[in-house]
Amino acid sequence: MYKTFNDGMIEIITGPMFSGKSEELLKRLRILEYAKLKPLVIKPIFDNRFSENNIVSRSGVKHITHTIKNIEEIYALLEKDTYKAILIDEAHFFNESIVKVADDLANKGYLVIISGLDLNYLRKPFKHMAKLMAIAERVTKLQAICVICQHAASTSFRKIKSNKINLLGDIDEYEARCRKCHIMGEIKKI
Repeated sequence: MYKTFNDGMIEIITGPMFSGKSEELLKRLRILEYAKLKPLVIKPIFDNRFSENNIVSRSGVKHITHTIKNIEEIYALLEKDTYKAILIDEAHFFNESIVKVADDLANKGYLVIISGLDLNYLRKPFKHMAKLMAIAERVTKLQAICVICQHAASTSFRKIKSNKINLLGDIDEYEARCRKCHIMGEIKKI
């Protein structure tokens, strides 16, 4: 599965909320641990919805993680041990410098696996996620199920009024929707 990791590579796991991105990242983590490839696991300190210091999937699978404010802090963590892979959850919450950092780490021979939303609640790309997908060797785009029509959902619809791009939430604030149902929901908000 990761034959080329010694040469460094970037893999992106993306999709809307409720599509299983964290679950997929944790699956990759289990494979790496089984292969005895020591991973560094991080998430942004901003994401404290389910746990302060764990990545937690909605199915209840979890793993201890380092939480950092700025993506550049990853370099200090890498000095503390010999890691072969770096896994980053909720990458859309980091700033644009994640692109440079991920590229640098892959160039240094690390397997870099990044999970995060590709689109915000307005169906607009998180620019740094789009850039990461462009330079990645592998992109996995997951889908959820639209809560309105039960077709494939590719967007995260915000049910509450707020203009903040980064607004933490779960089922009370967001739901997975297909393109058509997302657009219809936005029209009803107006």
